[in-house]
Amino acid sequence: MANEILGTDVVVQIGIIVKDIEKTAKEFAEFFGVDVPQIIETEEYNKTHTEYKGQPTKARAKLAFFKNFKNIEVELIQPDENPSTWREFLDKHGEGIHHIGVFVKNIDQKIENLKKVGIDVVQKGDYTGGRYAYMNSTEKLKFILELLENY
Repeated sequence: MANEILGTDVVVQIGIIVKDIEKTAKEFAEFFGVDVPQIIETEEYNKTHTEYKGQPTKARAKLAFFKNFKNIEVELIQPDENPSTWREFLDKHGEGIHHIGVFVKNIDQKIENLKKVGIDVVQKGDYTGGRYAYMNSTEKLKFILELLENY
């Protein structure tokens, strides 16, 4: 069914919410025997156009992408204090796995496909080279699904 709705069955990313990205990235890298990746900060609203629960938000986050694994990317996310799915997750659940990501083509159509099965957007925005949408799939799938579309 996921293949019909999303057009893919390949998971490409696991996103983990953390309180201290520098500390966690170092510990993660040491444990897996890989280099600590560059820590970047998401861009400001005028470039990201981030919406959370249908409303504009100035939410930003620090990110670290571990691309050292053969089959999946691990993203560490340290949210700022602004309203976002990241902040909500950290406040409600503490640190942990936030989402599973998939690359899609025609993200708008995939969002409509998911809405038809009762899964709506919780947060969406742009990044350099693409767009993302976090889907409120926790009730049905027990995790947040992230759609990623690169240009």
